[in-house]
Amino acid sequence: MKNAKIVLGVSASIAAYKAVELVRLLVKEGAEVRVAMSANTGQFVTPLTFEALSGHPVYHTLFDSQNSAEMEHIRVAENADLLVVAPATASMLGKMAHGLADDALSCLHLAFKGPVLVAPAMNEGMWGHLAVKENIALLKSRGVEFVDPESGELACRVIGPGRLADTAVILDKIRSYFNQRNDLTGIRFLITAGPTHEAIDPVRYLSNPSSGKMGYAVAEQVEARGGEVVLISGPTYLKPPSGVEFKSCKRADEMNALVQEHLENCDVLVMSAAVGDFAAEKLEKEKIKKQGDEGLVLKLVPTIDILLEVAKRNSGKLVVGFAAESQNLLESALEKLKKKNLDLIVANDISAPGIGFQSDSNQVTIIDREENMEHLPLKPKREIADLLLDRILARLKRP
Repeated sequence: MKNAKIVLGVSASIAAYKAVELVRLLVKEGAEVRVAMSANTGQFVTPLTFEALSGHPVYHTLFDSQNSAEMEHIRVAENADLLVVAPATASMLGKMAHGLADDALSCLHLAFKGPVLVAPAMNEGMWGHLAVKENIALLKSRGVEFVDPESGELACRVIGPGRLADTAVILDKIRSYFNQRNDLTGIRFLITAGPTHEAIDPVRYLSNPSSGKMGYAVAEQVEARGGEVVLISGPTYLKPPSGVEFKSCKRADEMNALVQEHLENCDVLVMSAAVGDFAAEKLEKEKIKKQGDEGLVLKLVPTIDILLEVAKRNSGKLVVGFAAESQNLLESALEKLKKKNLDLIVANDISAPGIGFQSDSNQVTIIDREENMEHLPLKPKREIADLLLDRILARLKRP
């Protein structure tokens, strides 16, 4: 964790005293720690305590800080690798789940775009309450990781679940995140994302609803885990992840040219782009005008099959494909796996509501060359990206 930038969020719980020890341990590990406190945390531990241990000012009030005009929560959130909220009270979980921002910690959480780790602490009745369970489920669906509380004697002298996990357990969870963060160092990825646009005339084109979110998530997680990334993207509204080499294109043949150009210098090709299967045989030079009630007949021809072109080169790269199907999902994915000589294929049913195109989450099946199938439940695309990268890394490490 040397030089890791961690924000520790501390909410108003009697367990806040354990956060003091956690700061000390993180600093001892070489991390740069900044502390953010909820409105009433100072009733348990003073900001000065955290400031002395971390060596940095503590963000604990929205309006009275000397740095308020500089929007501390934005600056802190922009520079951190990980946000850890420990302890997290039932109230703080509710704010995080529903986007409320009325104190320093909840504001920082809402401004933070990176990974979040939460260690709850509360009365056993609160921990078992349906509202708390639903808030936790909602946060997990967005990719938030949890260190569950332990069972034992609580501050209210009741014995049950709700006690903040031991600091050593929380520290191990943080360590594992940063260990994973560098496991792709030295591995070069070529990733395609987004749709393609095949023009019909100067203002119209054939395309699909792909948002590019899956490919961008894979690129972002590769970079976060220390890998090198060239991201080739069709037209999307997404901002390219920082730290990646970005190449834009529109048509399938343009994407193919970029893939062929960069293939030799990569170790892994991840073809998550939704490349259009057809293009107009003839591109009209002028905008096609509507002629009364007459219909329009377009003759379509197949676009270039990028994965087949890659297979022809027999490049020896590890190749991952995606299969977005509306019927016969697994059969179609297996056929594509064999036909295009893939090492892994990720299959998802685009007819299922709430997943796939445009969604932040997906439900997929990962199939390997040996036809082993791993059915994943509904997860945020960032989590799916990490799981896919785990499978890729395992194959790269094979003898």
